[in-house]
Amino acid sequence: MPLQLAFEELGEGPPVVVLHGLFGSGRNWRGVAGALAARHRVLCVDLRNHGKSPWIDSMSYHDMAADVLALIRSERLDRPVVIGHSMGGKTAMTLALESPESVGRLIVVDVAPVSYGDRLTPYVEAMLSLEPRAAADPGEAMRHFAQRNISDAAVVAFLMQNLRVRNDHFDWQLNLLAIGAAVPTLCGFPPELAARRFNGPTTLITGSLSDYVSPADRAAFVEHFPKAQTVQIEGAGHWVHADRRTEFVAALGLLKTPRAVSP
Repeated sequence: MPLQLAFEELGEGPPVVVLHGLFGSGRNWRGVAGALAARHRVLCVDLRNHGKSPWIDSMSYHDMAADVLALIRSERLDRPVVIGHSMGGKTAMTLALESPESVGRLIVVDVAPVSYGDRLTPYVEAMLSLEPRAAADPGEAMRHFAQRNISDAAVVAFLMQNLRVRNDHFDWQLNLLAIGAAVPTLCGFPPELAARRFNGPTTLITGSLSDYVSPADRAAFVEHFPKAQTVQIEGAGHWVHADRRTEFVAALGLLKTPRAVSP
């Protein structure tokens, strides 16, 4: 049964639904949402086991897409633009392939409909092993992650934003046990969708410094989404929307003024 997802909402106009990546939340997209809100109703969603949304053991892409479809229907969104990054991108692709009538346009950020090697388990294990008292000391937390070969300060800051104070101690606002168990599923892509196609307008946005989408992956993307166009943003890594926000918002193409049609 689909879960009732939490979301933040900005603006008015044609609907846009934003789906974050693993370990993220809708609030990571406030900057992009603020830019789009001048012309759109933007819903930044917390996917299951993230942010303020409910926790549950299952984290298949089918289940997460069903959650988003239920949200689209409950909010009476008319064929929204659906933007998804990484895990959210795979969820968005699953939604478009399973329920194409519910998606007006698909925008996928730096991920392909393919299986990836496990890059996720080290992050889950590092977060689970962090003592709550260490979370209160940024330096100690940084040393903890560095001991587990996670030394990128930006990545550590991204993970640490999921910490919340609960009953006078720190705790994760992530269902890390469910996420850890679901890693093989999250690294893959539903094989039952192999023959499905989404013929609506689709854009794949990648970062020039990211290795998530290879030429072979682009071919797999076009196989599922034959009307796809690809935009690569120079100087951006996997978190394209954070690394080059201005260029990313422009690449979405949602703020362009429609051309006047001569009578």
